[in-house]
Amino acid sequence: MTTVYPMLNDLGDDAATLPGLTRIETHPRPVAEPIVAERIRSVYPHDAIYGDFCPVQGYVDAPPRPLYEWLADTRALSEWTYGLRDFTTTDEPGLWHAYDRLGEDTEIYVRTECDPHVMTVDYHCAWDQGQHLWMIYLMRVVDAQIVLNKPGSVVLWNNCRHPFYDENPFPELAPPAREEWVGDHWGMFNIGHQIELDNITAIAEYRHSHGLPLTPEWMSR
Repeated sequence: MTTVYPMLNDLGDDAATLPGLTRIETHPRPVAEPIVAERIRSVYPHDAIYGDFCPVQGYVDAPPRPLYEWLADTRALSEWTYGLRDFTTTDEPGLWHAYDRLGEDTEIYVRTECDPHVMTVDYHCAWDQGQHLWMIYLMRVVDAQIVLNKPGSVVLWNNCRHPFYDENPFPELAPPAREEWVGDHWGMFNIGHQIELDNITAIAEYRHSHGLPLTPEWMSR
C-alpha cells in the first residue's frame, strides 16, 4: 500500500504564501526557472560551478537539536526540497522510495545516515534504482551559540561531484520520456541548494516563531 503523507498542513493557509519558500506546488518549473536565472551572475570562478564540491551554508533562527531531528527524518525532504515527493517505505529497512519531480517520471531512492552526537545528516540517494546510492548530500547542524555567539543554528551542506553525475551509470533504467540527467544541472546546484536551504530556514523559523514543533505531528506517527 502506498501512503502519502501530508505536507506543511500545520502551517495552514500560510504554507502557500510563506516568504522565502520555493516548492514545486507554488513555483512550477516555468515560474522557478526565471528565479534561478535571476540569481545567476554573469561571471563566476570556474570552480564555483564546475568544481568537485558544492557547498552552501546559512543561519536558521531555530534551536539546533529540534532542527536536526526534523532533518534526520527522511520524510522531511518532502517538505523542504524543491521537488522530492510521495515518500513511501520499501522492503529494505531504512530505504525510502520517492519521486523527484524535477525529472520526468523519475524515481529516487533515499537512505538517511545520521549521527545525533555531532548532528550530521547524510542523505544517500540515487535516481532510478536503490542498490547503489551514489548521490551523497552531507549536512551538519551546528549550535549557533558556539560559532556565532547567538541562539539558533548554522546549517552546513556539501555535495561532492561523483563521476556518475557526468554520465548515467544505469541508462537502461531511465524512464523513456526523460531526456535529462541529474548531472546536467550541476552548474545550477549551488543556486538550487541555496533555494532549498532557504526553504529549510523559512519552514523552521515559522514553526519555531509560532510555537510549533519543528517536526510535524504526522512524522511522529
